[in-house]
Amino acid sequence: MRATLVDTIAALGQVAAPTFAKGPIVRRPKAVALADWFDLDAKAVERMQKLREKYGTGPVILPIPGHPEAVILDGEQARRILEKAPEPFDPDSSEKSAALGHFEEQASLVSSCPMREERRAFNRAVLEEDCPVHSLSDDMLRVVAQEMEALLRTCGEELSWEPFFSAWNRIVRRVVLGDGAADDESLTEKLEELRFAANWAFMHPRKDALNDSYHNAVAAHLARADKGSLAERIAAQNPDEGVAATHQVAHYMFAFDPGGMTTFRTLGLLAVHSDALARARQEVATGDRRDLSFLRACIVETLRLYPTTPAILRETTQDVEWEGGTLEKGTGILIFAPYFHRDDALGDDAHRFNPDVWMGIDPADRPPFVPFSAGPAVCPARHFVPMIASAAIACILDRQDVELLQPDLFTDKLPGTLDNYRQRFRLRSRPMLS
Repeated sequence: MRATLVDTIAALGQVAAPTFAKGPIVRRPKAVALADWFDLDAKAVERMQKLREKYGTGPVILPIPGHPEAVILDGEQARRILEKAPEPFDPDSSEKSAALGHFEEQASLVSSCPMREERRAFNRAVLEEDCPVHSLSDDMLRVVAQEMEALLRTCGEELSWEPFFSAWNRIVRRVVLGDGAADDESLTEKLEELRFAANWAFMHPRKDALNDSYHNAVAAHLARADKGSLAERIAAQNPDEGVAATHQVAHYMFAFDPGGMTTFRTLGLLAVHSDALARARQEVATGDRRDLSFLRACIVETLRLYPTTPAILRETTQDVEWEGGTLEKGTGILIFAPYFHRDDALGDDAHRFNPDVWMGIDPADRPPFVPFSAGPAVCPARHFVPMIASAAIACILDRQDVELLQPDLFTDKLPGTLDNYRQRFRLRSRPMLS
């Protein structure tokens, strides 16, 4: 079913444009602030709902010259598409390949078979994809505790995004590359510069010299194979050159960036939901820091409310017979996560913080709720990053009472955007819970 010109322009203007403006690879803080101010994310969901009201379950084809885009409007169809990767719905869409090619052109996500499978198997092994608790968790959570303690010593009575994210990046460098990378801020800066170029995909020239410098620096850190880091696990895999280990690591470090955003947002949501905060504190006081199930559920629920990968892209590798007609080879597929996560048709909880729905459930088993995607291309770090994030929040709750100073959040209906760059907390020391 083809959208009219008016509906195509509206969808591009209200769904695609704000998503691109905020930054698909690295966020642009000013654009996030504008999205928050004008409620653009909520309006994007409303536009998707209007498409469904007019076109039914779809999919609806946006007739973009040279690259038609199929917008998915039905949850069951989204599930089927995600389960059929890479054939006939390839995760390596042209847009994604153009963006990630700036800094990780050999990452498994944008690789072709058979290298995709080899690189995917490598990532599964390093990140221990199916294990809620990584085998190196004791060493890694010690790093988290050290860096969070240092953060709390220096930030005083108020915590904002910049010092938190600086501490988060130290955690990432140490957990991924080892203690020898702790102070290598230039590595983080290089990746950020490459990612800003990647925001423009094929419209920005590649920075080949910077890219080479970044990968050489990563390789030097990996060569140490520091104990207790993912670098140690990578060395144990003894990967051959075709695995392109530095490109897989670039993706790990890229993925940790939205992990930090989600961690900070989760702290904000807990601060304004007293019942959930009390449960989290109790878990921190009595639970195993390696597997804080309620805090992990809070993180996943934050990702439902504020997905850090709002646009899940696929591309058809052949003509596909589908409801209402044929999806021609080369058609782009858009699964817009906020539409499925925040659709009012889901009920009153669509805009409320309700982590209990994730207790005992692997998010990958519940499409179209796709905080970590789903199917064969599901994120291999879907347990690893929440393990690190929940431990970071636990360290803060262990030592501090937290009050969200900014922005104002109304729990009956949470806003469509939560600007992590604007969040500020008042901290008050408390007796340690453990």
